[in-house]
Amino acid sequence: MAPVKGRNRPVIHRNPLLFVPSNSRLALLAKKLLGRLPPLAGPPIRLFGADGLRHGSREAHAGSFLRERSIGFNCPAREFPRICVHELFHFAWLRLGNPRRRSYEEILRKEHAEGARGELGWSAEWRKEKLTARDIGARSRLWLEYCCESFCDTAAWMYAGVREHEEFTLAGRYRLRRRAWFIGTTRLALLV
Repeated sequence: MAPVKGRNRPVIHRNPLLFVPSNSRLALLAKKLLGRLPPLAGPPIRLFGADGLRHGSREAHAGSFLRERSIGFNCPAREFPRICVHELFHFAWLRLGNPRRRSYEEILRKEHAEGARGELGWSAEWRKEKLTARDIGARSRLWLEYCCESFCDTAAWMYAGVREHEEFTLAGRYRLRRRAWFIGTTRLALLV
């Protein structure tokens, strides 16, 4: 039997279908966020509360479970937009494809060559601080993790509606380059 034309196309989310919150608090927080996001395509992502969430020995504000298509939250409501967008973009990074991931890496390589300091979130910044020239040249695991976290933190800076935050320490000229890359990349829907 032939597939029905258009049936397997990803859904472009500009509505509440992107998230399936497990409670009314998350539903309200997620609803406020939807209008700020670029066009996204993919199956819904379940949101749930995860008190006591940890990453190793450290407390975590959230965690993405890519195979289960879910995100667990352990953060205050004021941090939810930034953290939710960050976690959502882990799904986008996974489906971005190697050419676009490499393109983003090139922006980060250029920043490193120019001596850029700071980042747009702590998850990228602590990894950036540990990088060596060897990590970058060899595309080590630390470098690849940094690229992913930088991508997610940059998305959060752009789309969460948070104008200022103590974790936004990257200089303006580098923010502008990243913004241009994101706008160029998200002209078509991103897969999540």
